[in-house]
Amino acid sequence: MIDLRSDTLTTPTSDMRAAMAKAEVGDDVYAEDPTTRRLEERVAELFGHEAALFTPTGSLANVLAVRSLVGVGQEVLCESSAHIARAELGAHGAITGLTMRTWSHHRGQIDLAAIDALFAPDMGSFFVRTTAVSVENTHNFAGGTVLPLTDLQALHAWAVPTRTKIHLDGARLWNAHVATGTPLHEYGAVADVLAVCLSKGLGAPVGSLMVGSADAIAEARIWRKRLGGGMRQTGILAAAGLHALDHHVERLADDHAHARLLAEACGLDPATVDTNIVVLPRTDAGAFVEAAAEAGVRISAVGPRAVRIVTHLDVSRADAKKAASILAKL
Repeated sequence: MIDLRSDTLTTPTSDMRAAMAKAEVGDDVYAEDPTTRRLEERVAELFGHEAALFTPTGSLANVLAVRSLVGVGQEVLCESSAHIARAELGAHGAITGLTMRTWSHHRGQIDLAAIDALFAPDMGSFFVRTTAVSVENTHNFAGGTVLPLTDLQALHAWAVPTRTKIHLDGARLWNAHVATGTPLHEYGAVADVLAVCLSKGLGAPVGSLMVGSADAIAEARIWRKRLGGGMRQTGILAAAGLHALDHHVERLADDHAHARLLAEACGLDPATVDTNIVVLPRTDAGAFVEAAAEAGVRISAVGPRAVRIVTHLDVSRADAKKAASILAKL
């Protein structure tokens, strides 16, 4: 069985397991785990920010990051199929009391004119105030699309005079970095806070990080504990993240190539596949997923009329070619 449902399905390599086994550990609730501290400091430096906080999940990293910008009864703007709107089970409103409005773009891109039209400044006690815009790079449900750096910079330039903050959901920002060659610090420069994931393309078993100012991270550490996310000897997990940063970033280009191979086999233009996700329109999405599984390929439905195919560390070139052949026949 070739499993292309998600890049979260990867298992640690033998070298990663060895690094985890040797990790120096301490109590992270007391901020005394040395391996976790090294990971947080390294990721913060990569993105040009002051600090970072290790979290067990990307959803928690996003909740903490958005909460640091948007207060109770205030709003965040995002694209309508953004992960924070569609796939985090309403956590942002349920936990932090914010509201959310959206613009729509078929490739999940920034629409500055739409954002400007939605934007609501502080107009007193009768209106909800916009305090942040959230963008997702790469955009999961739009098919792993990359947000151009120039668009992110234009959004940042708009945000500064309006006193609006920017949250960057960078769960797969490593993929955007490899696909475009954009330095990580340039992505960091356009966001007040961001979240990056280790357990997708980079192949770590667990973990994401919120990145931002020292003050934002200090407050997020308290909220992480408040929400039940305080952890103890996290160095075992952080070691996997450090190993992934050393060995699994540049190889993401292989996943991108495999995704284009699969897209072409399914009748899509491979040039429209930016990274490692292929969204295939199917009026029979559920039936197509079942047929693929029976033929030896696991994919997932992301709606009644679309399926998602995701390449990752555990899918070799031979696996991709075999899956492409099977899906082409279907």
